[in-house]
Amino acid sequence: MTGSKKGCDHGQCGACTVLLDGKRVNSCLILAVSREGSTVTTIEGLGSTSKMHPLQSAFIRHDALQCGYCTPGQICSAVGLLREGQAKSRDEIREGMSGNLCRCGAYIGIVDAIADVMASGSTLLEDQ
Repeated sequence: MTGSKKGCDHGQCGACTVLLDGKRVNSCLILAVSREGSTVTTIEGLGSTSKMHPLQSAFIRHDALQCGYCTPGQICSAVGLLREGQAKSRDEIREGMSGNLCRCGAYIGIVDAIADVMASGSTLLEDQ
């Protein structure tokens, strides 16, 4: 799988964010052998080209990416954020996504995409 990206190796940038048993984690901080039996979902496990995950579609619709390097981690983190149910406003989305950095500055589009999916009440937030 090539979706997860190597970033800072210190858990500070979020480029490596994956879903571990459905919860978002920075994979650079997890020793793989310690998670035997766990389910790891990367961007590749969220959707396909024929049936994209709602957040993947929303990122495209809201132009929430430029170079795309951080996008897999951003989307995995956003899925985790929405599953947690803690974000109820744009400010809470920004706070919840603060561990995912975007060097291109696509933050407005990222928040718009997440808010769009949140407002739709999508039931497709489970892995597909």
